[in-house]
Amino acid sequence: MPRLRLRHAVRAALAALVPLALLGASTGPAHSAPEAAWPEPVPVVSHVETTDPVVFITIDDGWHHDPAAAKLLLDRRVPASLFLLPGAYSYDSGYFHTLLNQGRSRVENHTVNHPDLTALDAAGQQAEICGARDRHLARFGDGPRLLRPPYGTYDATTRTAARACGAKAVVTWTHDLTTWGSWTPPTPQLKAGDIILLHFNETVTQDLERALDLAEAAGLTPAPLREYVPE
Repeated sequence: MPRLRLRHAVRAALAALVPLALLGASTGPAHSAPEAAWPEPVPVVSHVETTDPVVFITIDDGWHHDPAAAKLLLDRRVPASLFLLPGAYSYDSGYFHTLLNQGRSRVENHTVNHPDLTALDAAGQQAEICGARDRHLARFGDGPRLLRPPYGTYDATTRTAARACGAKAVVTWTHDLTTWGSWTPPTPQLKAGDIILLHFNETVTQDLERALDLAEAAGLTPAPLREYVPE
């Protein structure tokens, strides 16, 4: 083959290899490197493994500010975890300031707008979780340490976003004792470490009384959930 034709053939072969080399660079180790920057996912807790005779009272949302429920929490020194929405205290934060300042309750994270987090991308989930954290901290001076995802739905992104926003666990529940309208949930046999879900709705006082009575019947005492979830 003449030298000129050989030179052209070599150049053509090299040109064909360049796109393949670039493709390999875009799908090789450099593509997975950013994963190392993501924080470790937090654990998901629906029940606390403990031999202590304790149960955990958690109350979601915060729309219905029943004075009787607040009085019950304060009089019985119940360390409830309040998974609040910023909108639910924006018009009356005094109700919750009283529970935090005079009682043993703590405010935790329930997002800003109560979306299904699994329908959002990473940026959207982080905006919901970190946004609620920032508003809680600004209003109450106490940042949340636990995240309850709305509807109890979460994915792997939720767990890493929770860590990025300062949470140490995603918390669901063992028993939902919330009454909705005419529907009353079944009566469970509570066990040590169970997490009870309630809501600040029109029946919150009756539901709270029922939960406390069930705990007492089982020989269990309400305990602060935040202290039982490890870092």
